[in-house]
Amino acid sequence: MQAFLEYVVKGLVDNSDAVSITPVDRNGLTVYELRVDPKDVAKVIGRQGTTINAIRSLLLVGSAKKGLRCVVEIVEDKEGSSAG
Repeated sequence: MQAFLEYVVKGLVDNSDAVSITPVDRNGLTVYELRVDPKDVAKVIGRQGTTINAIRSLLLVGSAKKGLRCVVEIVEDKEGSSAG
């Protein structure tokens, strides 16, 4: 599913080299943490979230066919901010 997600997202963005997808397992659920160039975040989300919702729907159907549970989250890394 990660390869599918990477293919779709890289086709949407201008800076495909900045696309990073990290799978994180949380109690049987695979969460794909998606990181893109800050300038490309709007392209991945789309107007009123239509693009990211379509990606999530495709991921849901594809993973269900394989007997998996997967979701995607967009992670925005903010420079200079500290966790806490």
